[in-house]
Amino acid sequence: MTDDQRINELLKRNGIQPGSERELAYLEEELGVSREEVQAATTAVGHDPEKVERYLRDRTGQHGPA
Repeated sequence: MTDDQRINELLKRNGIQPGSERELAYLEEELGVSREEVQAATTAVGHDPEKVERYLRDRTGQHGPA
């Protein structure tokens, strides 16, 4: 297995899948951001769902759940 395959497997198990329609649609609807903004967030902070959501909330000025 190549390094790229290992990375993709880890992303599938542990984070946002770059092409996952469900994950992208959730973030778009929940935070009111575009698909491009979600993709930019994954580029900036990686594919960890919590980091992506925090990044987007910070950028949009939204606060997470109390």
